[in-house]
Amino acid sequence: MKKTFQLEDLDCANCAAKMERAIRQIDGVTGATVSFMTQKMTIEGADDRFEEIVRQAVKACKKVEPDCRVILK
Repeated sequence: MKKTFQLEDLDCANCAAKMERAIRQIDGVTGATVSFMTQKMTIEGADDRFEEIVRQAVKACKKVEPDCRVILK
C-alpha cells in the first residue's frame, strides 16, 4: 500500500530528512519520502500492517519535530 499525508508546521529540510530516515527503519516499510517543500509524507509498506506503520511514522515525526502535525485522512 502507498499513501500520501499532508504535514503541518514542518520547519526545515534537515528535519524532513531525519523523519524520512526514521520512517524507513520501521518494520514493514518498503519506501518513504518526506518533502519539506511540499509539506507531504509518502509511505509505502505492507498492506496487512499499514495502520501500525502509519502510527509508528507519526510517532517518529513527533520525536524529530514536536510541532509538526501529520494530517490523517
